[in-house]
Amino acid sequence: MEAVNMDLVKIGELELYFKVGELSATVFEFVVPSRARVPAPHYHREADEILYGLEGILTVTVDGSVQDLGPGDSLFIPRGSVHHHENLSDELSRTLVVITPGAITRAYFEELAEVINVPGKPDLAKAQQIMMNHGLVPA
Repeated sequence: MEAVNMDLVKIGELELYFKVGELSATVFEFVVPSRARVPAPHYHREADEILYGLEGILTVTVDGSVQDLGPGDSLFIPRGSVHHHENLSDELSRTLVVITPGAITRAYFEELAEVINVPGKPDLAKAQQIMMNHGLVPA
């Protein structure tokens, strides 16, 4: 029997390993395979996001400005800034994500996973509604 990682939430090919889930911060490791589908551009109404590169390259677009985030690089995304993450490289990308305050919780990602991880095409309207319910606004 294979061990189950209770800290893991999978959304399509993406893997999120939760480290902290408190009112003050949500912290997780964000693993993005090469050219995997990623969430649409969006912004957060009530939370800032901090990224810290662990492995590979994550390309991040914030308010139209593109930056490659590699190991040891960090980036602050203030609430209200439209952003998008993608892995355009041939290697796996691993990034530590800190959302503060912890307004966007693991529950958001679990709800989104239920909509995305289905046979066939996911209900994008439902995914957008989940985003809105948790303080994320599609751009």
